[in-house]
Amino acid sequence: MSRKKISTTVYITPEQNERLHLLHTRTKVPVAVYIREGIDLVLKRYEHVLPGQMSLTDGAAAKPASGATTPLAGATSAAAPAATAKKM
Repeated sequence: MSRKKISTTVYITPEQNERLHLLHTRTKVPVAVYIREGIDLVLKRYEHVLPGQMSLTDGAAAKPASGATTPLAGATSAAAPAATAKKM
């Protein structure tokens, strides 16, 4: 990642810290990289909750031409799942 980064503070458990540093020791990848990757995974998992442009396959925004039919691409509920904490 060569983009400009913003400094922030996060609090992690001692176990998370220990495992991240062990991973760093074995791979020589900075802990910050793993934290950013984890954030990216969460953002990807919950992107349906975030605002943004709908894709053409979402189907809900586009009206079919007269006489045309569309598949039920987004038939499942987009409600956000309950947030659960996962211990590492």
